[in-house]
Amino acid sequence: MTSVAVVTGASSGIGAATARRLAAEGFHVLAAARRTDRLADLVAEIAGAGGSATAVACDVTSDESVAGLAAAAAAAPGPVTLLVNNAGGARGLDPVETGSVGDWQWMYDVNVLGTLRVTQALLPALESSGAGTIVVVSSTAGFTVYEGGGGYAAAKHAQTAIAGTLRLELCGRPVRVVEIDPGMVKTDEFSLVRFDGDPDRAAAVYAGVPDPLVADDVADCIAWCATRPHHVNIDRLVVRPLAQAAQHKVHRVG
Repeated sequence: MTSVAVVTGASSGIGAATARRLAAEGFHVLAAARRTDRLADLVAEIAGAGGSATAVACDVTSDESVAGLAAAAAAAPGPVTLLVNNAGGARGLDPVETGSVGDWQWMYDVNVLGTLRVTQALLPALESSGAGTIVVVSSTAGFTVYEGGGGYAAAKHAQTAIAGTLRLELCGRPVRVVEIDPGMVKTDEFSLVRFDGDPDRAAAVYAGVPDPLVADDVADCIAWCATRPHHVNIDRLVVRPLAQAAQHKVHRVG
């Protein structure tokens, strides 16, 4: 029977790339996100490439919406063996002194509580499969702070704490917990969302950086971790572009 993978935040960026890659690995993918028009295009693309996927409208900040995702998982054509908690994002680059409480609330709700809601909703199915895997897509901001990143780093530190705590709590049960921590990843939307749609500020993040990571690079890491023999748990995988030695050390040409 086909294994089912649930990917949140699948309408763009790392989520969409992960959905494509997991479908290519043979999973039936439940691609979950708010933007159903984009999901429809993604599912059609996956089907055209010979894969199998279903679009599921889901807002990870809504208990009711996440319950709908769990219902869709229960009706999927096979056991749910993989959950990729990818939905998340950043807003603002303001210092703590002047940071927007609204931006901090949004980042916490999407990154942290979104991971909590979806994990709680799907954990019974993952455990009953006998070979479940939970992937939490956090960030290098989950263990390193930087100026202007207080809200995002706080949310990602909390998301990292969920992954580590869950691994302890599930010890002895058939569910792995994997944390993926990307550094600089150039996607179509991450920095645009962070800077409220300002294309110049978004472009400046990657200016002069030779070969930043792209969404497919992170999807490759997720797929590799998820397809190891089930007794192998990749606790944490940190991945950065060659040009980024640390949060504060990035090589830029010119």
